[in-house]
Amino acid sequence: MKVSVINLNAESVGDIELDDSVFGVDVRSDLLARMVNWQLAKRRAGTHKVKGRSEVSATTKKPFRQKGTGRARAGSLVGTQYRGGGIAHGPTPRSHAHDLPKKVRKLGLKTALAAKAKEAKLVVLDDAKLAEPKTKVLRDHLGKLGWGSALVIDGNEVDVNFQLAARNIIGIDVLPQVGANVYDILRKDTLVLTKNAVSALEERLK
Repeated sequence: MKVSVINLNAESVGDIELDDSVFGVDVRSDLLARMVNWQLAKRRAGTHKVKGRSEVSATTKKPFRQKGTGRARAGSLVGTQYRGGGIAHGPTPRSHAHDLPKKVRKLGLKTALAAKAKEAKLVVLDDAKLAEPKTKVLRDHLGKLGWGSALVIDGNEVDVNFQLAARNIIGIDVLPQVGANVYDILRKDTLVLTKNAVSALEERLK
């Protein structure tokens, strides 16, 4: 698959051949859904907590005598049927993470890349570097390129000036190739890969 390479001034500077085994796989929505659910489940804090009847701070005195009141017998006010009592089967701190096979995770990332390529929303950038960390300079470049919502993936390391300049621009995220993930790729309209990112991802996913 041949794709043109552009620079930050929206000028074409050549072509690059993308490996079909990475960028040309069949798009499977079921895999993408599994990957997104897996990522979001791992993210959840799982710190929700309620008090059971053994944890409620209250008197242990019997509220009224056993017989003769006409009421149902009761031995404690912390029962689940009382206001202020314990909660039965409530949430407790836990991890929501679940396992996903390594092969599925690898294929899921390939599928996300292929989905962007097939939608013509994959852009290959010559280099994501700036001479100085100026947000205004990068915003002018983005205006020429027409990117409002984009994920920029660089090689093993991201240029510091580019990252600092992009930090204040809403809708633009910058990641090194090791941080490439399905959720971030799908939530942005345009996927921008530098030439270094393309070679690193192909080496990682082949």
